[in-house]
Amino acid sequence: MAISIQTSFAFELERPTDVLLQFEAADIPEQRILSAETCMTEAEHCAHVPAQDDIGERIWLRAEGHFEVDYNALVEPQRLLPDIETLRMLDPHDMPGEAVEYLFDSRYCPADKFQPFVEAEFGKTQGGARIAAIREWIERNFSYQPGTSDARTGALDSFVERRGICRDYAHVMVTMARASTIPARYVACYAPGVDPPDFHAVAEVFLDDPTTDGGGAWHLVDATGMANPAETAKIGIGRDAADVSFLTSFGPNNFLRSSVKVSIDNT
Repeated sequence: MAISIQTSFAFELERPTDVLLQFEAADIPEQRILSAETCMTEAEHCAHVPAQDDIGERIWLRAEGHFEVDYNALVEPQRLLPDIETLRMLDPHDMPGEAVEYLFDSRYCPADKFQPFVEAEFGKTQGGARIAAIREWIERNFSYQPGTSDARTGALDSFVERRGICRDYAHVMVTMARASTIPARYVACYAPGVDPPDFHAVAEVFLDDPTTDGGGAWHLVDATGMANPAETAKIGIGRDAADVSFLTSFGPNNFLRSSVKVSIDNT
């Protein structure tokens, strides 16, 4: 089963400005890129560079004036999908280096402040069972309300207000997982069924790998309930949203428009 992705956005730069983009589905073992085409306005400089943990690529631009991006792709997710509730957590000393940094606090995810809450609320659960309980708690207690958060909103703000968008849900999920000594990272992705249609964000947690004795693996978790991991195409990952924004401008920019359409391809 493949998903069809159509993305378009435009912005204006008043003067020559460096811009970092990340919007293309990552070419990684858990998903196959069947076709992809990116069309962009000509820039003074354009170069692809590896993204965080070599998952996906970023595009460096130096441009001025009106700039447009159009991206179309067909992606086939091929990831393993175990029942997350059955997965055990790894002891910290058994975790590989790639997972360790995702135990720590980051800009939007102050995990240390959540430790008393997660112990009081979820103390009777462990590993994947705790992740499932946290996901259900967020989905039950939060209200999905576009326009109620911005680039300054962190997990603690969202926790207090109990509302937000996918970015905020993912931040709270990541923060509570880390507060439970489970590595967790933020995932930018495409998924059908997201309402309103847009770039989507979910969490990914490091738990037992049922295919490898003693091993661990990353598993997608969407606290909004909108994205099915079997139908999700990853763009990139990071400690939180700051690491994987689809557009980061190193100077003033006027963002004009964006459109994201994701659907199941039945051809």
